[in-house]
Amino acid sequence: MTTATPSEPTRLERILAVMVAGIVGMSIVAFLAIIVGSWRGMTSADFSEGIWPTISFVPLIGLPIGFLLILSLLVVSTRRRRAGEAEDSEG
Repeated sequence: MTTATPSEPTRLERILAVMVAGIVGMSIVAFLAIIVGSWRGMTSADFSEGIWPTISFVPLIGLPIGFLLILSLLVVSTRRRRAGEAEDSEG
């Protein structure tokens, strides 16, 4: 009977996890800022001046990038676990 020993996440997995948290978190904060701005009475003309175009753009690009990073984290993690299982079955 084999016992699965939990392995520590690699440096790449940690970096990907922090990137996902940062990008998705920043996108959610920007999205909430847009919601609060709309709630406070801002119109579409107000969102087209100052820093608002950038804030409006962050969720549009950040959430798809976050999704791709989550997929890459899943692939890296799965490959590491399969490599660990292969080592356990050989040894």
